[in-house]
Amino acid sequence: MLIQRLPTETKINFMAARYVAFTISAIAILATVILIPMRGLNFGIDFAGGLLLEITQPEGVDEQDLRDLASGLNIEEVQVTKATSTGAVRHETFVIRASLPEDPVVDSAAETETVEAVTDGDEAGAIVDMDQTQLLIEAIEAAYPPGEGEDKAWEILRRETVGPKVSSQLFQKGIIALGVSLFFMLSYIWFRFQVAYSVGAVLALFHDVILTIGVFSLLQITFDLTTIAALLTIIGYSMNDTVVVYDRVREELRKYKKMKLSDVINLALNKTLTRTTLTSGTTLLALISIYVLGGEVLRGFSFALIWGVVVGTYSSIFVASALLLHTNLRRDPDKVKTAEEQFASS
Repeated sequence: MLIQRLPTETKINFMAARYVAFTISAIAILATVILIPMRGLNFGIDFAGGLLLEITQPEGVDEQDLRDLASGLNIEEVQVTKATSTGAVRHETFVIRASLPEDPVVDSAAETETVEAVTDGDEAGAIVDMDQTQLLIEAIEAAYPPGEGEDKAWEILRRETVGPKVSSQLFQKGIIALGVSLFFMLSYIWFRFQVAYSVGAVLALFHDVILTIGVFSLLQITFDLTTIAALLTIIGYSMNDTVVVYDRVREELRKYKKMKLSDVINLALNKTLTRTTLTSGTTLLALISIYVLGGEVLRGFSFALIWGVVVGTYSSIFVASALLLHTNLRRDPDKVKTAEEQFASS
């Protein structure tokens, strides 16, 4: 019933608001460029390195108890946050994050021989880091015995360790993945349409990615490999929406030779508006459900996608389409018809 109530023939003059949209986007991008060096990104252990341990909450234990326990082991920059686990049975959990030393030191002679036997420095660091994580687990078990079977007071839900060298490599590869995806998008649109279309599409993608990173910096949401996956998904979603609009613009240009370009773009946007609204709306419903019910692990990923769908829809209309008026878009005289010719041939 809701779908039937949506207007099928709108006459909104989107291009009249393009300069306002350009101004808003320029201010947002400038703010992001200033904000990131000042505030930085809250890198997860994927990019910053360190250990992450998620356990169900032991009875009578709070965050400060676990911080004091980790500090007694000389583990630096310990962060303990409370969360709720996912699954059929929900539990209150503690998520423990801590940095690892850049130059880990091994105390025992046996461990030293093990590290020296490994030629790769990253692997050696991983061995020592894993020992430090195990040390923390053993300290928690000693302070708060977990018990056995169904009477367990607490249990380990997640355990991750990433060394400093590995984390820097992961970050570099994530940035390369974003760059490669943008390059292939540019190539595809260039091949499928014209250079004018490809310039507008890729600038809109840069717009979406930069603003998403800016929001992560502003809100200090954890930025890790799942965020890179979300950015790649945003690029694909936004490009799909842009291609739909561009294809309709090209179709309308073939029909109306003498119509102003801004009017042709408005016509194409109005004809695809219902499709854009339905696609974005249904996608947002699913993503909001994941954000609310998916737990701490999926929160950053789902938030990035929610923001990306909103910004991607905006950029498809007010950035990618509006830029066609400023990228020297050419009409193909052999493939366009005037309104009268179109009426006569029908």
